[in-house]
Amino acid sequence: MLRRRAARMYDEQLDLSRPIPWESEEERQAAIAFFNAAFRAEESGLTQAHALADEVSGWDPELGECLRLYGDEEGWHRELLTKFLAHLGGEVRPMGRVTGAFYRLYGRAKRVETIVLTNLMFETIGSTTYRLALREARYPAVRQMLTILTRDESFHVPLNVHFLREALKRSPPSMRARLRAIHTALFAALLASAAASRRRAFAFDRIPFRALAGAYAEHLGRLFVHERDLDFAPPELLLRLFGHSRRSLAMSEDPSAVSVLSAEAAVDRERVVVTALGGGRSARASAAAPDAGAARR
Repeated sequence: MLRRRAARMYDEQLDLSRPIPWESEEERQAAIAFFNAAFRAEESGLTQAHALADEVSGWDPELGECLRLYGDEEGWHRELLTKFLAHLGGEVRPMGRVTGAFYRLYGRAKRVETIVLTNLMFETIGSTTYRLALREARYPAVRQMLTILTRDESFHVPLNVHFLREALKRSPPSMRARLRAIHTALFAALLASAAASRRRAFAFDRIPFRALAGAYAEHLGRLFVHERDLDFAPPELLLRLFGHSRRSLAMSEDPSAVSVLSAEAAVDRERVVVTALGGGRSARASAAAPDAGAARR
């Protein structure tokens, strides 16, 4: 499926034929900040995926190819975002202090399982942010860019779940305690990062801190509660701060808009339609595939 996606990846083009009628210069600058953060996320994903591909290919060539093709998709997003930022009248900017600290720490990770766990959590909050922003997006060019990111990140979440499972098979038991500590610390840090992003991007995406951090808690929590074999329990205290619990997330009939089941339905670009939901729910990707099992096959 990754090979098929790669063959058609560059067929899709952004429609940047019309200027965006911003309500204010503040909104435009906030949009530039938002998509700069997206650019850095895609750039980091590209770098780490290709580095992992080189390492993993030595013991699993097919998994290595999956990682390389996944990195290529992140690289394609980076190219689109470079063009889109220019259309906004902006450019790729240096990372801020908070974002820079995150990616410096990410870049220092050396073990495969640590890198993949971190990337899975980054992909999940990225997908969540794009969905929420898409719900509020009013301009066609912005909606198209967010739709591409939302749709493809919905596929990247289960890819990273698969990568993590494969990495954990080769991980020594002594690493589990360290990985759980990393998971808990990163869970808390990503929720806190919503506050830093509000200072720069709120005028564009209009997502309040509590709504964004709460969505992070919900979707990260749902992912790890439903993928029990990964054996990473979301912090109960942090879930309760935003009105959730492990029990309530586990009992939910809908695993999550960014869960493996939902994301597997987004495996085929041509069959995905992204819609915006009202109320407190985020936008979600849905597919014409009969079921997730068919998408998997």
